[in-house]
Amino acid sequence: MTDPSASTPPHLLLGSCDYPEHVPQDRWARYAQQQKDAGLAFVRIAEFAWSRIEPHPGRYDWSWLDHAVEQYHAAGLKVVLCTLTATPPAWLIRAHPEILPHDEQGRVREFGSRRHYDFASPVYREHSRRVTLAMALRYGRHPAVVGWQTDNEFGCHATSRSYGGASAAAFPEWLRRKYSVVERLNEAWGNVFWSMEYSAFDQIRPPILTVTELNPSHVLDYARFCSGLIAEFQREQVEILREMSPGRFITHNFMIFESGFDHYEVAWGLDFASWDSYPLGMLEFFAPPGTDDELKTRYARTGHPDLIALNHDLYRSLAAGGVGLGREGKGTPPGMWIMEQQCGQVNWAPYNPLPADGAVQLWTAQAWAHGADVVSYFRWRAATMAQEVMHSGLLRHDETEDRGLAEVRALEQTQFPTGPVRSRVAVLHDYESLWLYDQQRHSATMTYWGQLAAYHGALRSLGVDVDIVHADADLSAYAVVVAPAITLVSDIRAARWAQATERGTRLVCGPRTAFRMPGGQTWPEGQPGPLSGLLGVKLLQFDSLRPTLGQDVTGPGGPFRAGAWAESYRLDGAEATHTYAGGPLHGQPAVATHGNATVIGAHSPELIRTVLAGVLRAADVPVTFLPDGVRLSRRAERTLVQNWTADPVQWQGRTLAPVSFEVLDGE
Repeated sequence: MTDPSASTPPHLLLGSCDYPEHVPQDRWARYAQQQKDAGLAFVRIAEFAWSRIEPHPGRYDWSWLDHAVEQYHAAGLKVVLCTLTATPPAWLIRAHPEILPHDEQGRVREFGSRRHYDFASPVYREHSRRVTLAMALRYGRHPAVVGWQTDNEFGCHATSRSYGGASAAAFPEWLRRKYSVVERLNEAWGNVFWSMEYSAFDQIRPPILTVTELNPSHVLDYARFCSGLIAEFQREQVEILREMSPGRFITHNFMIFESGFDHYEVAWGLDFASWDSYPLGMLEFFAPPGTDDELKTRYARTGHPDLIALNHDLYRSLAAGGVGLGREGKGTPPGMWIMEQQCGQVNWAPYNPLPADGAVQLWTAQAWAHGADVVSYFRWRAATMAQEVMHSGLLRHDETEDRGLAEVRALEQTQFPTGPVRSRVAVLHDYESLWLYDQQRHSATMTYWGQLAAYHGALRSLGVDVDIVHADADLSAYAVVVAPAITLVSDIRAARWAQATERGTRLVCGPRTAFRMPGGQTWPEGQPGPLSGLLGVKLLQFDSLRPTLGQDVTGPGGPFRAGAWAESYRLDGAEATHTYAGGPLHGQPAVATHGNATVIGAHSPELIRTVLAGVLRAADVPVTFLPDGVRLSRRAERTLVQNWTADPVQWQGRTLAPVSFEVLDGE
């Protein structure tokens, strides 16, 4: 791998995503110079340019891209090139229609948009390697090219899994390698239930179109299989780029709350992670179920700070190999990139308002404070054709400067020094738990992401910096570890968490923790399975609550009102700190502690915040109760104070202007 820390900039740098193939060539030199004059240092290009580079099979037209790269180079911009594989051209699809993926209804997804390929297709894999090699041979050692982005937004538009074609054909062999004999698969999946047993691997299809519920173990294994395909697909490109383009970084632009594959697995081998940040579309389109309209309206022009921060903290962890950035003595970790940062209205959410004045600068500052070394705005000029004409750019359609560019131009980049984000608190995350949790949610308003966001947001509201790390990460550097929704817990994982608490780390678990075995079944001894001794409890009842059917909780800091989910425990060494009042769970434990471990069974934001504040104080982690919309983030011995509301806020003797930030010396 390239050592990204060797070229880490001294402070935050900026870039843009540009599409020279969308505009006449007489604009290219002017645009490049405008970008440089606006303070941009990088430009990302060519992720959707396959049809222009190879208009006919084996006949390449490099002339236009050669010229474009030279124009950026002449202006002093650094170029990030993309592999072309997110948009296979029509000639390839018509010659090999078997490349096309199948949706969850078993239907072929047609040509005419993007991401129209099956990761398992051997034909497509061959063409992916071929065209990536051609790009790397042409530009891999060009002095303007400093890095590569593989493909584009894996999983976007529900494309991480194909449910027919090449993937369906390859799945039985994957299962054969995993289980050896079909009897082991039947046992692992519990196929005796409903007479779902197989007598041969080739009888097994992808998990779709069953009469009623899918077998969750079947779903889990298919998700693992498809995630592995994406990792293999990317690894083939990375190997070519490493050989043919030495000294350049390689990244991928991941997406908002993307759930279709294991990002830790797919990010392995990259120099750092990038992600595409669209705060307003995120709030409208990706906010957890149950997010009320009042909150969406309040943050409609800024996005919600904690949803954005959650993604920043997750992808910062991926940048460091999934282990967070808070560990001392490990050297300087790589900084992530925001490869696409919203700079005006988007076009794909149910509602697409203009950002508030100051929002673009606020988003940029927050990204830096959460670990970004580079923020690249999407896009330079608004598209004048096809699907994205309603999406903004730094330039309007008529090439005049839009509001976002004025904010970018005015941004003082040197106030944002690069350096590590140091946290003593970790939130644990695991895609296999996500797949199982959401397959059998048992609630219309509770999801894996919603539960994780509740705990992460509570920590952020307490002024705490957070690493989001893999559930099997090294936890030795953390004072507090929070596991909001890790429903899949193996014996090995349980032992690792127990070792951390024995060393003094305080562990907080949320509802449904350790409900599942690695195969997807419940633990025969019941939740929390191998964590029973550590947590000192056994699951007694769980209660899925209608939106208007809450459950009262009493205890220190209360009373509280739980919604969506409530579970109670039989104490087996633990001590109840909060109990339910009224209803079928009356008098039963809602929160229990056992040594350094705490389990919270009631889904209540106020309760979660109160319990976490107590645990943090006990671990000597400073707590600052912040007003709604005010957040603190720390990096490189600076503190970023942010006001995400449309009103001025009085806080600690200072007036925070609406939609604004301040960079303060000291952490």
